[in-house]
Formats: sequence, C-alpha cells, structure tokens
Amino acid sequence: MAGSDETGKTPRNRSRKIISLAALAGIFAGAVGVYVMERPSGNIVATTNPDDQCTLKTANAKAIDKAATGAVAAMRGADSPQSMGSLTFTGPDGKPVRLEDFKGKTLLVNLWATWCLPCREEMPALDALETKKGGDDFKVVTINIDTGDEAKPKAFLSEIGVKSLELYRDPSMGVFNDLKRKNLAFGLPVTMLVDKEGCQIAAMNGPAEWSGEDAARFIEAAKAL
Repeated sequence: MAGSDETGKTPRNRSRKIISLAALAGIFAGAVGVYVMERPSGNIVATTNPDDQCTLKTANAKAIDKAATGAVAAMRGADSPQSMGSLTFTGPDGKPVRLEDFKGKTLLVNLWATWCLPCREEMPALDALETKKGGDDFKVVTINIDTGDEAKPKAFLSEIGVKSLELYRDPSMGVFNDLKRKNLAFGLPVTMLVDKEGCQIAAMNGPAEWSGEDAARFIEAAKAL
C-alpha cells in the first residue's frame, strides 16, 4: 500500500489506533492505579537538592508545554523539573548506561514492554522519529523493561520492523519504579522529554503518534531550549 510503513499501516491509520489505545490505557490505569508490578529497584533515587539546576527550569517546562499540540498534546510540561541523570539501565552491548552519559543531547526517553499493546503501536512511530531527527543534538532512548534476557525484545523489534532504535534494557524495572516514585509513571508506555543537562522537562503516560509533524515541531522546540 502506498504510504505505508514496515508494519503495513499508513501513519493516519496508525495514529487513529494509537489514539484509541491511549484512551483505553487511560481508563485502565485510572481503574487499577498501576498495571506494572513493582520490583526491587536497581537505581538510586537522588534526594531533591534545592540548588539543583533542574529546579530552575520551570520556564522551559512551561514553554515546552505550549509546544505540545495535536498528536503529542498529552505531553505536559513539568511543574518541578527533576534531574534524571542517575537513571541506570543497560546498553545494546549489555554494559551499564546512565542517562547522564547522553549529556549534551535532548532526549525522548520511552519505557516499553513486549506485552504492552499500546507500545506495539507506538514503537514504529518512535523509530520513524529517530530516523528523521536523531543525531548529535537529539536521540530517542527506548528502554525495554521485560524481565529475562534480551531474546524476546530483540525478536519483537525485528518483527515490527524497527531499524533505528537501539535496544536499551532494564529487566530489574528499576527505572520504571523510580519514575513511579517520582509520580511520573502510572503504566506503559511512559515517555519523558529530557534536556541537554539531564533535566526532565515534560512527561506523558500512554502512546502518541511520534512520526508526524506535530512531533517534529515539538522536538525542534525542545532542542531550542
């Protein structure tokens, strides 16, 4: 079909399905609170420092809140931006990675799992965003939280035709649990905008259509902060 991606779906049809799944995810999360079981965290939750540079970025958060429109309107600017540099997970080579290792790049950080239906619909859009916008100043960092080894998430990404996203993992679910304690994660998928200094400027729960023009404009606004 003309205009379709590797999944065989047009961006418009995928966008409609993502919107429906986002509504369903919201209802489900509201009904049961959190639908991911908490496990012991492998991450250290840093205490809030009044002098932390992130707490001074409320104006940036308000600006990016206004930039989130259309298909990405659910992304909300942070009331109190927080440092995310200490979040730890594993890289494609299996070695430990900290979010601060990406300092200097604007990041769209997304947590996902193979059993998460909205994630399945969202991942091709995130892959398209990384293909279009990824570079020296921006990166999509998708962190898989499936338990066990990497075989299942690797097969999942291959199945849905993901080509540009690297496989970052946290089978301990420590990152999710840390974000949960920070009142940023209520289910999957959860997505954060992290600025060049490792500060969480915006976040959303549920999927979005990241391959369209609304997302492209949002990322350009984020890179300009």
